[in-house]
Parts: sequence; structure tokens; C-alpha cells
Amino acid sequence: MARKGQKNTTAEISDHFSLINEQQVDDITLEFFYKPHTLTLLLIVVLTALYFAFTRDEVTSKENIRDGICCAVFFFLVLSVLTFPNGPFTRPHPALWRIVFGIGVLYLLSLVFILFQSLSDVKYVIHWLYPELRGSEPDSKEYAVNCSQITMEKIWSHFDVFLFSHFFCWILKTMVVRHYGICWTMSITWEITEVAFIHLLPNFAECWWDQLILDILICNGLGIWIGMVICKKLEMRSFKWESIRNIPSTSGKIRRAVLQFTPASWTHVRWLDPTSSYMRVIAVYIMLVLWQVNGLNTFFLKHILLIPTSHSINIYRVVLISIIGAPSIRQYYCYVTDPMCKRLGTQCWVLCAIVMTETLISMKLGMEVFAQTILTNVILWLVVQMLISSLCVYLMVVFARRSQHKESRQNDANMSTQYWPISESSQYSKVMDEQSNNLAVHQNNDLSFIYQERRNGHMKTGRVKIKKRAKSQKSGGN
Repeated sequence: MARKGQKNTTAEISDHFSLINEQQVDDITLEFFYKPHTLTLLLIVVLTALYFAFTRDEVTSKENIRDGICCAVFFFLVLSVLTFPNGPFTRPHPALWRIVFGIGVLYLLSLVFILFQSLSDVKYVIHWLYPELRGSEPDSKEYAVNCSQITMEKIWSHFDVFLFSHFFCWILKTMVVRHYGICWTMSITWEITEVAFIHLLPNFAECWWDQLILDILICNGLGIWIGMVICKKLEMRSFKWESIRNIPSTSGKIRRAVLQFTPASWTHVRWLDPTSSYMRVIAVYIMLVLWQVNGLNTFFLKHILLIPTSHSINIYRVVLISIIGAPSIRQYYCYVTDPMCKRLGTQCWVLCAIVMTETLISMKLGMEVFAQTILTNVILWLVVQMLISSLCVYLMVVFARRSQHKESRQNDANMSTQYWPISESSQYSKVMDEQSNNLAVHQNNDLSFIYQERRNGHMKTGRVKIKKRAKSQKSGGN
């Protein structure tokens, strides 16, 4: 019996892990796009490689190496479609998330290769891929200039493309995390991070009104609020998908095709509850720290490798981390909150490895930068991060307890008035009281009647006995 129970437990654990690592498609509308076409795909890949290999002009070795790398990446992504897991998402198609996972694996392998190179070699490879970066310098744009002079023209000059991208990034972050407390903690701790590392990254220096009003309140706060509003609306929405074949109108078919790029379902998240263990609290704290480290990697890498902020390499990296982060956060949430999920999802594992490898690259290639580190600032930064994160976790637990008590009271109130509303229950009690009073009156009348009958019977019996006794005495005297 013990072995059988152990097998069942193992099967349940495997099922919970497969839900976040290999999610299956439940509502298949067009079967053609979900059937395996391995032989057809193999034929297309081979013919494509054959065409480009024999028709292209072999001009220089540089172009040959570049085309060979591109073809190898293409074959690897095709292989990822065939072999890699779907992850927790299936919209618009599982193949898309397999390709995203494959790109993440390629990026991780590239980082491992860079980790064993010198700074000059890494710059040589980057200049070979992007010749326009030769002679580039660190981003020297200063934001903390004449902070006491506040004018509308100066404020408007800060509304650039980076501010709007910052705003939309916070909307996406909130839709992934789906928690006010965690998002606000990330926002505040990141501004503290910028202050702590100003001595290493001068680009972090900002005016107080830029940091408090433009960043925290407008960009971060408004982005968090809009993201949570979208999450609430998606939570209240009932998802019922209809096959595109069953839709008669053309406009309906187009609308259904567009909705294929939206989530198949939306669930409410609860990072902490009153019964959370200390390991769950530590897991939330680790996520907050890794989020800050990922942001630092963005600025340290472009500062050490002399890549301008507006270059496509930075844009590609931010987009890649954002796309990989969506399924990774979902897998991490299930691993933290589901006691039956004993394994970390593969995409989350790859994202954690990417963040840690980027940190190692920054430390190795930026020895000259980190040699100027003020140790006191870093220690204070770690202490403040721990205190703010601990305060956030504590407030989340308190809020969860209050919410749980409020829900329990509301459920008790609903149960008490589920069958009899207040107005009907009072009327019902009056009717029951009248019926009980009438029943008591009838019972009393019945008892008095029975008692009177018995009394009359006894009186009649006594009179008969007295008459018989008198007659016997007269006959005895005679």
C-alpha cells in the first residue's frame, strides 16, 4: 500500500509540473496547425539550406561566417520547435513559445562563451557584428543638471522615447506579476538602487523631481495602476472560445483570429497568504533581488561594452528578457505557491541562469569599473533592499489575513441568508410563532378535555360503587 501511495504522489507531482512546463492545448480550433508535420518540416529546412548554400555569392570570409552562423541558428530554432517544451502558455501557438525558449537558450550559450573571453576580444566580436559601434563612447547624457530650475520646457524635455518605453514596460511588468505590493516595492527599490550606484554609473544621477514625480509617480505608478486595471478586467471575464469553423460571418472569423493572440485564460494570483511558510517568504525576496540585479545588468553591460542606449543590441536584449520573463514568472509562481510542484520550470531556470551569467560577465569585464566601488554604498544598498522587501512581505501577509477574515465573514453572512432573506426570514418566524401558539392551545384544550372526561368517569364510577355498598348493607341488616 505504501508503494502504491508513493506512485500516486509521484504521478500527481508530475502532473503539476507538466501544467507549467508542458501545457497542452485544450481548445483546438484548426487541427491542421496542431498536428505533427516533422517530415514536411525536415524537407522544407533541407531545401531552404540547399537553395541558399548554392545560390549565394561567396564574396568574403566575413559574410560566409555570418551566413553560416545565421543558418545554424535557424536549424537550432527549428529543432527547438520539435523538441523543447511548450511552457505554461499556448497562445497564439505553442511553437512560438518553443522558439522563444530556443532563443533564450542560444543567448545563454552566447553569454557562457563571452564569459571566457577578454574585454578586448568581446569588443572585437561586437565590432565585427556591428561595425557602427567602432569608436563609440559611454552614454554621457546628464539628467541632474540645474535641478533647482524647474520649468515646463525642462520637464517636457524629459518626455522622450525612453520615458514612454519605461511607462509601457511597467504596464507589462504589472501584468506579469499582478500584485500591487510587489510592483511598488520593485519601483521604490530600483530608485534606491540608482542612488546607491551613482558613483559607478554617472547616468543614474537624476533630479529629485525627475526621480519622485516622473519616474515613481507618473511612469511607474500610472503603469502599475493601468496594468492592475487590465488584470482585474481579465479576471472578471469569462473565457469561452468557439471554433473558427462554427462562426458564420467573415467579421466574426477575423475577430476570432485576432483573439487568438490574447490569453486563453486569466487566473488570480496570491503570492502570500496567512499560512505561508518562511521558504515562501524567502522565495518572494529572491525574486525581488533578482529583478534589481537584472536591471543593473542592463546598465553595466552597455556601460562596460560601450554600447549606446539607443542601439539595437540593447533593444533586442530588453525585448528578449521581457518575453522570456512572462512564462518564467508564471513557472516561478507555481513553484513557490503550489506544494505539489517540486521542480522549477525550464524557462525560469534558463532566465535565472541568464541573469547570473550576465552578472558574472559584468564583474569580470568591468574590473576597472568595480575597482571604484564604495563598499559602504553597496552594504547600505543591500540592507535597505532587505528591509524594504521584508516590510513589503510583512504588509502582504497582513493584507492577506484581513482579506481572508473579510471573505470568511462575507461567506458566513451569505450562508445565513442563502435560503431565507432578511425580510422573508422575519415573516417566516412570525408565521412559525403563530403556528406554535395555535398548536399549544389545541394541545392544552385536548389535555383539559381528556382530564375532564377522566374526572367525570371517576365520579360516575364512585357513585355506582356507593349505591352498591348501600344496597348490600340494607340486605345484611334484614
